[in-house]
Amino acid sequence: MDDKGVLEKYRNEVSGELRNILSYWSVQCLDEKNGGFIGAIDNNNVHHWDAPKGVVLNSRILWTFAAAYNDWENETDLLMATRAYEYIRDHFADRQYGGVYWSVTYDGKPLDTKKQVYAQSFCIYGLSEYYLATQHAEALDLAVDIYRQTVKHGYEPAFGGYIEAFTREWGAIADLRLSEKDANERKTMNTHLHVIEGFANLYRAWPDKELKEKIIDLLDIFEKHIIDSGTFHLKLFFNDQWQEQGRVISYGHDIEAAWLLLKCAEIAGEERWVGKMKERAVQIANAAAEGLDADGGMWHEYDIKQNYLLKQKHWWPQAEAMVGFFNAWELTQEQQFLHRSVKSWKFIKQYLIDVSHGEWYWGVNAHYSKMQGEDKAGMWKCPYHNGRACMEIMRRIEVV
Repeated sequence: MDDKGVLEKYRNEVSGELRNILSYWSVQCLDEKNGGFIGAIDNNNVHHWDAPKGVVLNSRILWTFAAAYNDWENETDLLMATRAYEYIRDHFADRQYGGVYWSVTYDGKPLDTKKQVYAQSFCIYGLSEYYLATQHAEALDLAVDIYRQTVKHGYEPAFGGYIEAFTREWGAIADLRLSEKDANERKTMNTHLHVIEGFANLYRAWPDKELKEKIIDLLDIFEKHIIDSGTFHLKLFFNDQWQEQGRVISYGHDIEAAWLLLKCAEIAGEERWVGKMKERAVQIANAAAEGLDADGGMWHEYDIKQNYLLKQKHWWPQAEAMVGFFNAWELTQEQQFLHRSVKSWKFIKQYLIDVSHGEWYWGVNAHYSKMQGEDKAGMWKCPYHNGRACMEIMRRIEVV
């Protein structure tokens, strides 16, 4: 099959899968009793109605449905986006201290009220997309307010960048971790990747001069501190002075950053940074390819100090690989990149999509057994990575 045939087949398949993903979340995940969306559905499709609800999940639902509506104007998608927006506004927004809570109870009462900068960024990301869909001024006002609170309290002026987390009142907090699996460090790659993502999406809705400067500053931070100039992998954890803490490679974050940083530079409209990030996009994609297995799946991470490869293939690195390698193909026209993108999709179809109940499994182990004890929907499992990958591939193939 020639490239045209491959691309047409690829687009048709991901288009169908996007509708499957959106249908799952708009049918299976509604909490009709308590409002919003359910807090957790496990791998066996068992609904856990009493599970806490996380702001990251709700912000990602908001972004996904708003983005789908912005491209295809399906009214059901807009209804779902509005449902997510109203729940965030009514239950997660902290009207006293600003920003958003990390989690609420199943019935919408504040639970973990810490201010995780990663979560603020995703809320900005979703609210901005919703404003672009609706021109709803209240949504933009909330996004701008969260942005200003994040900069005011989160920015670390001595060495630049953003501190991980704070108390509800934006005071110092001992446990800065995004999850129990993370190192308890002051600054992380992961948070900065999603701060720039949120800020860039806000700039599309609100082209403020200072905001643009913040996006450029973040691109500079990635260039100076986070992208390894020798290997082009991303460094993960840092102290205030940007000294690396630990040596772990996250292949999924590598391939996500490979295309996302370029997109942020393009939104900011700075040609110098667009040119630099085009170069980095290919270099980082090549580095990320070190994490590919022969079956096209991407391993989770590699601990350099321990010489230990975590032989799991989670859903989200596979989704990001679809886009990151496709982006590298667009930039270079090197067939290996298109092949890697399509092979990532083939892996997903074969091992991750739940054809019986819908959505994707969390991941598989080395011998393709399903990872147990994980969510299909939850604090982290959402329609954002897989939905976004489908949307990105659809958009890019339209213009190829």
